Amino acid sequence: MTVDEKLQIARQLARLKVDIIEAGFAASSPGDFQAVQRIAQEVHGPVICSLSRAVAGDVDAAWNAIKDADSPRIHVFLSSSEIHQMHQLRKDREDVMTMAVEMVARAKSYCDDVEFSPMDATRTNPDYLYRMLEEVIKSGAKTINIADTVGYAIPSDFQAMLRDIQLYVPGIEGVTLSVHCHNDLGLAVSNSLAAIEVGARQVEGCINGIGERAGNASLEEIIMALDTRKDLFGVELNIDTTQIYAASRLVSRITGMSVQANKAIVGENAFRHASGIHQDGVLKDRSTYEVMSPERVGLPPEVQLVLGKLSGRAGLQARLELLGYSLDREEVTGVYQRFLELADKKNEVTDRDLEILMDEENRTASEPITFSLDTVHFTGGDKDIPTATVRLIGPDGTFLTDASTGNGPVDAVCRAIDRVIGCSTTLADFQVQAVSEGLDSVGSVTMRIENAGRVFSGRSASTDIIVASAQAYLSAVNRMLAADEAESLPAVGSTPD
Repeated sequence: MTVDEKLQIARQLARLKVDIIEAGFAASSPGDFQAVQRIAQEVHGPVICSLSRAVAGDVDAAWNAIKDADSPRIHVFLSSSEIHQMHQLRKDREDVMTMAVEMVARAKSYCDDVEFSPMDATRTNPDYLYRMLEEVIKSGAKTINIADTVGYAIPSDFQAMLRDIQLYVPGIEGVTLSVHCHNDLGLAVSNSLAAIEVGARQVEGCINGIGERAGNASLEEIIMALDTRKDLFGVELNIDTTQIYAASRLVSRITGMSVQANKAIVGENAFRHASGIHQDGVLKDRSTYEVMSPERVGLPPEVQLVLGKLSGRAGLQARLELLGYSLDREEVTGVYQRFLELADKKNEVTDRDLEILMDEENRTASEPITFSLDTVHFTGGDKDIPTATVRLIGPDGTFLTDASTGNGPVDAVCRAIDRVIGCSTTLADFQVQAVSEGLDSVGSVTMRIENAGRVFSGRSASTDIIVASAQAYLSAVNRMLAADEAESLPAVGSTPD
């Protein structure tokens, strides 16, 4: 994600009213430092946190990035399990203990709000874990985050572990007990909810359950479980649940990671009913087969308003507002022109089409643009050699044209772009998804390319998937070129101002 895309997501999380935004890992790169810093400066409401290894330079960079936040937090993490210490850190367990204590104290010297995570806690020797937690609490940690880093925990065992921590760690009663669960066994949400039942009062998660390997705990599922079953959990949330759907769609579009249709809460089928028995019940009373209303999670209400090329600005603006977009008059005028171009190609423009239209507006405004697509022309067929010609607009505004053949039209287009720019990449992933039903549907294309061990993604949408593919590929290449430029810059944030 670009800095601006991360900022978009952070602003949506603030509208969702999450309590803490862990904005990034400030020491990992100049780009991540800039993203954390801008979120700290521009997003108000939640606590803004930077992740930090138990390394002095990381802690310093974290503070330099978040120090302008209304409520800053430094989150220090360090491996606690023997397997991590032996094979990854290659350090003695007492040396690791010293690192944890010293770096929490260093973070505390900058910031009163310090969180500590023993990484791989669920595979850590209990006595060693208790001692580490006791020592970092003495050093100033205010939140203790028990990390099931490899998704190893089972709810009953996880509850027993958390009860023991509360029983055997002096000082634990004076801090916030948190959990961070991964989904390797498909239990991240179950473990998080089980933790809340035995006293955890902070839960870490990700929108749509994205994350390392099988993902993190799905934030929207935890929220709606707590909201729907208040009778069972008895905890209060500050969340505005009507912002969940918008957050899910935004994260999906920006990351290019599609939400599976049967995903709980935010999947396309979450509130659809195919069974005749279910349909009969829902038509009589939705509560017969729905434990929450779609409006509760922010799905736009159904309205009898068909948008097409005869629709005016007022109708477009009204529908965009129902979908959660707030635009001024000048912005509406710009979007309206793109809407008319789309409406000329489709009989009806759906809500999903409008979401993609707005995503394209935001994408082109926020992503790095070195080269832009002017025109693309391609020929092919089952008896012809696929050939593509592209014309790009270069950084200095000049037109650059080249052509190439390929094993298909998309391959030919990508090769032609490579010839113009003079780059070489490997296509790692290529996804095409119809945005709505019908042969005239907009096609959403996501591409991931690899270069020198790095992965870059690009996305675009059009009723012509070859054009969308060209734009998505060029988007990924532009990100690669921007990363090349950023990597030539000196490291940011590790030295005092």
